[in-house]
Amino acid sequence: MEIPFTPSPDTAAVLNALLDRLENRVSRASASAANNPLLRTRSVRVRLADLSLPGYFSQTDPEPRLAANQQLQELARHNQLSLSWFPGETGHLLESVTLKADDVLYPLLQREPLAVRRIHLETLLLAEQFRFPANDWRLRIVRHIVERVRAGKSPSPFSLTDMGWNQDLLTILVALPSLEVETPYRVFSVRIFNDSKRFEELKPALVRLARLANPSWKRLPGDELLREFNLVANPSYIHFAGDWQFTIDGGEILSLGGFIPSVGFPAAQTASIQSIAVHAKAVLCIENLTTFHEFARERRPHSLAFAAVCIMGNPSPSTRRLLRLIPDPTPVYLWADMDYGGFNILSQLRQFVHPCVQTHFMDVATFDAYVDFSRPLSQGDVRNLKHLASRTELHDVRPVIMHLIERGLKLEQEAIS
Repeated sequence: MEIPFTPSPDTAAVLNALLDRLENRVSRASASAANNPLLRTRSVRVRLADLSLPGYFSQTDPEPRLAANQQLQELARHNQLSLSWFPGETGHLLESVTLKADDVLYPLLQREPLAVRRIHLETLLLAEQFRFPANDWRLRIVRHIVERVRAGKSPSPFSLTDMGWNQDLLTILVALPSLEVETPYRVFSVRIFNDSKRFEELKPALVRLARLANPSWKRLPGDELLREFNLVANPSYIHFAGDWQFTIDGGEILSLGGFIPSVGFPAAQTASIQSIAVHAKAVLCIENLTTFHEFARERRPHSLAFAAVCIMGNPSPSTRRLLRLIPDPTPVYLWADMDYGGFNILSQLRQFVHPCVQTHFMDVATFDAYVDFSRPLSQGDVRNLKHLASRTELHDVRPVIMHLIERGLKLEQEAIS
């Protein structure tokens, strides 16, 4: 059947709205029910007043309304639509349009049916999955999206309408292992897309995929999660205080002890460090930069016992690599907020650096001494703390975590002097 016109903007808006509702209904239905013709056409209806049709309802220019009425009536004569007019406005002002058949509408709109778009996406994902190693989170997430497509569910953050988006998102997944050092977003974007802004558009989709595939990343802020892949907004620095010595490629020794009160070391350069010597009784990892600077500035006898490093929240891959180079006899301590974030950092350090990392100023006595500076726990905080309390690597700090829950309070490290 050939329709002898090109849809006007208002006609196209009405027809696309009908097909959107039809496809949403089919997506919500089971696979067997989706093939039921009655289900596909029952009450698929749109009210024109619910759509954005400034041309159709214009009070000054009748041409858009006349063109749309003529085209929609033509489709009604071909048994594609059923039209309902406002009382007394027959042939002049439509109240609603109901879909009766869709065999003409897709080619008329040059629109692919949802089923075809699902096939295209599934085919692309199946073709690309072989780029990822077995047991890799990227392979898990691609297979997960394939299952959702086959089940008629949303493939988000992949798209059923933009195959270029899907290909670019897969390109990012393939490129991630190449990031051996911290790489700014714009540099990464130029490297793989020759466009400094394209990654910024796709960044939320990458974060969502990573969280879907890795439950342990669900509570990480987006920027910290991307840092797990060595992706950062701007080149970052790791801040040190105390007598550190780094041996880098070629055997050159870098001594940081002469930098008073502290020094920032490029995170990207940590890949060149081959070994570390620490001339102090212990290493203190400090969560927040403000507290680190105050600690380094005071340089009291208490602080001089430590060589300190600011880990800036959850430790990045560069920071974790550096901490793993600290010689075994040197004790490593963490000083962080007494809240979910702080004890989660302890969990990460014990899992990915060394199981014997200890706490500093993160005990019940310290909390009670500074309780006047504490803040209330939210319900989300309580849930997260209970989750932490069950982790085997945190068994020794469970009494502190439970004390926070019982008091309904948390304490930031800046409150402790």
